[in-house]
Amino acid sequence: MADEVEEKVNPEIKEAETIEQFHNGQLLYIGQNEECIPTFLAEKYSSITKRFDLSFNQLKSLSDLERFQNLEELVLDNNRLSDDVVFPRLNHLHTLTLNKNFITDLYHLLDNLAENVPSLTYLSLLGNLACPNELSSPDNDEEDYQRYRYYVLYKLPKLKFLDSTPVKQEELITAKEKGAFMKVIKAEESELIPDPKISPETDDSNYSPLPQSASNPDQHSG
Repeated sequence: MADEVEEKVNPEIKEAETIEQFHNGQLLYIGQNEECIPTFLAEKYSSITKRFDLSFNQLKSLSDLERFQNLEELVLDNNRLSDDVVFPRLNHLHTLTLNKNFITDLYHLLDNLAENVPSLTYLSLLGNLACPNELSSPDNDEEDYQRYRYYVLYKLPKLKFLDSTPVKQEELITAKEKGAFMKVIKAEESELIPDPKISPETDDSNYSPLPQSASNPDQHSG
C-alpha cells in the first residue's frame, strides 16, 4: 500500500519542483507566462536569492520584488514591462537586464533606477523603444545611440557596462560634461534637448525585435 501511495505522490512532487529551480543563491522561473512575481517565490526564496531570472514570462508588474533585499542580479528579458514599472529599493543589485520589453520613457526609468538601485553597474535595455538603436527602429543611427549612451551614463555614472558594450572612460567624461543635453527626440528632425521631463517618442510602427535565436529559453543567459 505504501508503495502505491508513493507512486501516486512522487510524480506530483516532481512536477511541482520543476516549476522553479534554485541552486546556490540562483532562482530561475522562466517561461511560466506570469504577469507578476508569484507570492510563493517571495515567501520561499526572497531572503536567500542573489540572482533571479524571470525571463520569457508576461510580467507587467514587479510587486513583491521589494522582498528580495539580497538580490545582486536580475534578469527580466522578454516580458511585457512598460513605462509604469517601478523598481523598489534594492541596495545590492548590480546587474539588471530588461531586453525586449515595452519601455519607451527613458527619463522615468533612469530616475527610478538612480534613486532606488544605487549599486547598479550593468544595465541592458536592448529591444526597447527607449534604447534607440537599429534593433528598436531602422530609423535610428549610430549617432542616436551614442547620444542615448551619454544620457544614460549622465544619469547612472557608476555603470561599467551598458547594453552590449563596456563603458569607456571617454564616454564617462563626455557624459558628465554634456550628458544632460544628449537625449534625442525624434520629431520632424532630431534635436538635442536638456534634461527636463519631456515625453519620448512612442511610435512602435517600425519596431524590430531581437533575432529569434535570442529568445530560446534553453540558450538564455543573463
